[in-house]
Amino acid sequence: MILEATSDVQQAQFPTVVEGDASARLRLITPKSVDLVVCSPPYNIGKIYERDHKLTFSEYLAWQTTIVEQLSVLVKDSGSVCWQVGNYINKGALTPLDIPFYEIFKACGFTLRNRIIWRFNFGRNQDRRFSGRYETVLWFTKSDQYKFNLDPVRVPQLYPGKRHSKSKGELAGMPSGNPKGKNPSDYWEFSASRDFIENPVWDIPNVKAGHPEKTDHPCQFPIELAERCILALTDEHDFVLDPFVGTGASMIAAAKLGRSGLGIDKDAGFAKLANDRLQEFHAGELRIRPSGQPVRRPVQGQRVTRVPEEWIT
Repeated sequence: MILEATSDVQQAQFPTVVEGDASARLRLITPKSVDLVVCSPPYNIGKIYERDHKLTFSEYLAWQTTIVEQLSVLVKDSGSVCWQVGNYINKGALTPLDIPFYEIFKACGFTLRNRIIWRFNFGRNQDRRFSGRYETVLWFTKSDQYKFNLDPVRVPQLYPGKRHSKSKGELAGMPSGNPKGKNPSDYWEFSASRDFIENPVWDIPNVKAGHPEKTDHPCQFPIELAERCILALTDEHDFVLDPFVGTGASMIAAAKLGRSGLGIDKDAGFAKLANDRLQEFHAGELRIRPSGQPVRRPVQGQRVTRVPEEWIT
């Protein structure tokens, strides 16, 4: 069931999703009650959920500025925002959305802590420019007293045997790394142990055909990407907000990690889909790509890895 009162949701133990206009719903949330916003907003590029709300680029930025202004009131002083964006494209001209959003958040009093690069393997192929294979996650904080839990998101050391040089004084000869693992850096690909050891990157595939989490949503957010943000920037039982929740990935990640939260979506079908997926998760029936699972690589000898006869001259 989609709850109708946001105040009820804030008292709930588990994340949930409500249908409605983001701005209207945000007005019902208690100021300074949100620990983390994890969100991938619409890009205003004509996706199915944008077609009844066509805006010029200036109108789009004005609308999003209103949303960010509301978030600035709702986020705690110790809270953060992870804003995942790609590009706005109009008649072949590309605008990286992280550029205007940086200015919007800065004007609303937020501080940028990281511009995280999320690289993925698949996407729409282009023939008049290079094919896009990454998007960005902008991590903003409300103040300097923010939460950052590095240990839950560390990755194995690339060179665990490396030691401090003689110039380090008392530390000379001691292991230079942290036995708990290394900082995953701001370039995320989300991969498993073998790739962590060989490359200082993470490998999270985007949600395309064949991905176990795939639904009918055209721009689906992977649960694993939201997980890292939630693990690093919140504590158990904290409140996570997503004003454009889509298929509910951020709320599923919050539920998986013992956080409460609220997701909002104006599309009744997607709001129902997100709530259905949450119920499937709680019932242990939702298909989720395991965190850290290796990205599938081509196997030599498979038909799809062979050069077609038509290409051979």
